[in-house]
Parts: sequence; structure tokens; C-alpha cells
Amino acid sequence: MIRCREIVRADLAAVADLLTRGFEGRSRDYWMEGLRRTSVREVPEGFPRFGYMLDHEGTPVGVLLLIYTARDDGGETCIRCNVSSWYVEPAFRNYASMLTKVAQRHEHVTYINISPAHWTWPTIEAQGFRAYCGGLFFSFPALSRSAKGMRVEVVQQDAQAIGGLSKADVALLARHAAYGCLSLACRAADGRGFPFVLQPMRKRRIALPAMQLIYCHDVADYVACAGAIGRFLLRRGRISVALDANGRMKDLVGVYREPLGRKYFKGPQCPRLADLSDTELAIYGP
Repeated sequence: MIRCREIVRADLAAVADLLTRGFEGRSRDYWMEGLRRTSVREVPEGFPRFGYMLDHEGTPVGVLLLIYTARDDGGETCIRCNVSSWYVEPAFRNYASMLTKVAQRHEHVTYINISPAHWTWPTIEAQGFRAYCGGLFFSFPALSRSAKGMRVEVVQQDAQAIGGLSKADVALLARHAAYGCLSLACRAADGRGFPFVLQPMRKRRIALPAMQLIYCHDVADYVACAGAIGRFLLRRGRISVALDANGRMKDLVGVYREPLGRKYFKGPQCPRLADLSDTELAIYGP
């Protein structure tokens, strides 16, 4: 008997074992830590906390992790779902479509896939997904001019209030600091605040001298604060910040690489660039 059902807390150890077998280079501790973070985060009512699994006589033989988030869009609450890690044991691949069908059945939900392997692109596009991000722009922010009086502050996970930022901004920065991200508040001389979340980039556990931009209000905010952020990061051994882009960015010094970092969406709302908050990159890590 094979059935598709929601993952529950009692399944987590077995799900981590399955994912460890399915993803070379990802340790069991990596999966358990991400699942632990998922177990305590807020999830919109009526949606699965962890995702779905293929159950064979009580044992998971397939898994699709899903990360649901409620977002405010002009006063309306919208639901976004990060379709994350997918793996099915070879002997059960004929049942893999059960996972994707149940996971993508909500027409009002915007689904995103931010880490698709090259070989999955045709399959993803056949499912109705469209690319919204073509590549990554590797900026060298220390080469940008720094605005006079701009300050950069690290935000900790217990932060309550920060001048120039809304409560929602502070909560997002604190939450991502708890995930292990680098949360920054840039404050201009006139008191305005700009929230940023970054994450060290890694390739097979090797740290690169670059950070990935996980979140900011708008790419224009990063351009305005790039000089101050670049000097802050340079003192910490990071020389580049990679951000989602669809071409070269004339206001920043750097290089554009395509299709590295291609990302897809399906649903009513096209995601904006520079918002990967509460996705697998933040919760599970690079």
C-alpha cells in the first residue's frame, strides 16, 4: 500500500534519514535542524507545516517539503509556498506524481521553486511554472559610494525595536537572525531605516567570500546602501553580495551570471526580486 499524506512530527527522524540518502552532501544534522526550525515557525491555518510524504507501510519512501507563509500584499493576505526538497526512492518513482499533485492543488496559492536542478526545468515548466528570475548578479558593494552618515547595525534574534524600522521589519530581521542569517539594519542620516537579510554562500560546504541577499524592501534600497554594507562585510572577509536579477545592474559594480540562480513561480502573483524571506535558503540554509 502506498498513500500520500501530510508529514507529522513523529515522521521527522525517518524523513531526515530519507533526505540524507537522497541529497549527497547534505548531512542528517542539516535536515534535522531545518525541520526543527520549521516545527516552531508560524504556518497559515489549514496548510501543512512540513509538506507531504509517500507512506509505504508506515515508512516514508518519498518526500516533498513545503514552506507556507502568509504575506501582506497591499492590505490583503496572500499565501506563498516554497516548493522545497523533493526525493522519492527509485523503487517508488512511479508514484512521484502523487506528491506534486497534492502539493500544488491550491489555485489561490503562489508556489515558488528557488533551487531547481537544471535537469528538472522541463518538468517544472510542464507543470505550469514560469521563470521570474534569470540569474544572479554578483555585486562588489565596497566599490560603491557610501552615503554620508549611513550606519550599519547587526540585528539579533531578541530585537524588539529599531529606530526607523516598522515592527514587521524588526520581527522579520529577528526571525531570520534566529535562522542563522545575518540581519542588518542600515540607518541613513535622516533617520530612515532599511532592513536587509543576507546568508553566506556555500558550495558543497566550502564557504565562498560572498553573501546572498535574502531580503530587502526593494533592490533600489540595496543600491542606496551598498557602499556601507560593502565596507561592513569587507571587514568580515566577504567581498561580494549576490542578488537575484534578470540582467546586469548598471548602478552596481559586478558581474551577471545566467542561468545560475534561476527561479520559478506558479500562481496568481509573480514574486518580486530580493525577497527570499522565510524560504528554504533561510530556514534550512545554503
